[in-house]
Amino acid sequence: MLLSRRDAVVVFFAFALAYFFAAVVRAITATLAPTLTQEFALTARELGLLAGGYFLGFASMQLPLGTWLDRHGPKKVVLVFLGVGALGCLAFAMAQSFHGVLAARFLCGMGLSACLMAPLTGFRRWLTPEAQMRANSWMLMSGSLGMVASTLPVQWLLPVAGWRPLFWGLAGLLLVAMSVIAAKVPAWAGPSQAAPSEGPGGGSYRQVWGSFHFRRLAPLGFVSYGGLVAMQALWIGPWLVRVSGYTPLESAAGLFTVNLGMLLSFWTWGVLYPRLAARGLHAERLIAWGMPCNFAVLVGIVFAGPAAGAWAWALFCVSSTCLSLAQPAVALRFPPGLAGRALSAFNLVIFAGAFCMQWGIGLLVDGFASLGFDDPGSFRAALASFAVASVGAWLYFMLAPDNSRQ
Repeated sequence: MLLSRRDAVVVFFAFALAYFFAAVVRAITATLAPTLTQEFALTARELGLLAGGYFLGFASMQLPLGTWLDRHGPKKVVLVFLGVGALGCLAFAMAQSFHGVLAARFLCGMGLSACLMAPLTGFRRWLTPEAQMRANSWMLMSGSLGMVASTLPVQWLLPVAGWRPLFWGLAGLLLVAMSVIAAKVPAWAGPSQAAPSEGPGGGSYRQVWGSFHFRRLAPLGFVSYGGLVAMQALWIGPWLVRVSGYTPLESAAGLFTVNLGMLLSFWTWGVLYPRLAARGLHAERLIAWGMPCNFAVLVGIVFAGPAAGAWAWALFCVSSTCLSLAQPAVALRFPPGLAGRALSAFNLVIFAGAFCMQWGIGLLVDGFASLGFDDPGSFRAALASFAVASVGAWLYFMLAPDNSRQ
């Protein structure tokens, strides 16, 4: 059932409000990294594990989430999950140890894991394909706006309120978002269109995992998209402080620049993609052309080292945004009754990658330091390793044979 233009706008903004606050919770560790490192005496690998705990919790819910979304619809599912996310924020505010904040971070990831998948699942049924691509980009734009809010505004509030009251406030704001969704988002009308091999509401992922298009995009989702999330949500901040020599306030301002660039990029994709698709330039072709530009920027950052500041990282993130086209492109390869599972399966790949990249970069930084590298050298070597892995994932995307046609 397609929504009217007015109803579609109302539903979009209801979901966008929840995703905005979810993005604040996800990205806030980049701004709080110096504070949390000092308070809990964290090493680089512990900091990476703490920030990555969110993504581990996020990834752990993706497979059941997809089935629940297809069976029960976005509204019911996201309301339950947002409640868990609010509890995670409260637990983070009250935690007294590294293990306490890690467990709370994991709980936040579990609870906020539906904030993007729920609207995208609904859009697959409620909007035309062209409108879906635009709505996806603009939903990501609302997330980038949340990440912007997690930078300088959070840094300004820290001396006034402290980091614990910030999480009390975030828990309350998530409850506000829940009330808006409960009032404005329509319920799932009737049973979903299940995959041909299943009954209504079936839970098998076999058709998703077996798709050539899914398998072709999966390494890019794990390494490159997961790495983008890991950099944006954590490692850009420590790079700016420990490699480029920024103060914490300057780092927060740099992250503000990075996330503002992402916001503008997602808005641009929302405007341009329908026109590009009308000319035959679909998502996979744009990803194929866009990623080499991203690799060039990444290699430039490695070579520039301390000279690579906020603007270099903004260019890296902006040049990565072509990867955002992969999520709705994957969903459009499947019938509406499999949209939740297809989106959640790909999201599992992305956020499992984000956890591995976030923690792995911390392990590499500490590992290179143990070999005698200084801070800039350790970070540059870790980033070079990430670059090599990203190029390998792109080569698989470009060269993988389509065995499904044999």
